[in-house]
Amino acid sequence: MDWASLKESCNNCKRCALWETRTNVVFGAGNEKAEVLFIGEGPGEQEDLSGQPFVGRAGKLLDDMLSIIDLDRTNIYIANMVKCRPPHNRDPLGIEKDECITWLREQTRLINPKIIVCLGRISAMAIIREDFKISVEHGQWTEKNGIKMTALYHPAALLRDPRRKPETFDDLKEIQRVIKEICEHTYNK
Repeated sequence: MDWASLKESCNNCKRCALWETRTNVVFGAGNEKAEVLFIGEGPGEQEDLSGQPFVGRAGKLLDDMLSIIDLDRTNIYIANMVKCRPPHNRDPLGIEKDECITWLREQTRLINPKIIVCLGRISAMAIIREDFKISVEHGQWTEKNGIKMTALYHPAALLRDPRRKPETFDDLKEIQRVIKEICEHTYNK
């Protein structure tokens, strides 16, 4: 499947009940040839309204976080575990994640990233390891199928608890170091 057919199929998805309450599918955005893929859990209200990932307050904070390490939405790709907003921004249900993971797997296959950064515990538990503990393991690296993976606190969690920002800054600088070490095009060397 290519990008156009994947996006069209995803936009017409009715695999789980979330399609009934969505305004827009939030497919993903950014550089389709990115070496770095950021994965969140699911769209919130602003994302559902706009059809774009991370556009609310948490999105603004994510943009600020990216700028700290000289990244922006033109040199990374941002996607979510689920493509439709769960009602009242609740955590995605298992059935919703199970049905939606196919879209994310296809996006990952097409992008073929060198690095995946999970934003928050939901995506880290689905992508890195089921028993992942974000408060203990954020910023630590693992490798699966030749892809280096790590997780950061979700920007929304940082808005709720700003005391975690200093450790997130350290995690971001470590991500920048690894990008410089293994990525060829992210910083236009």
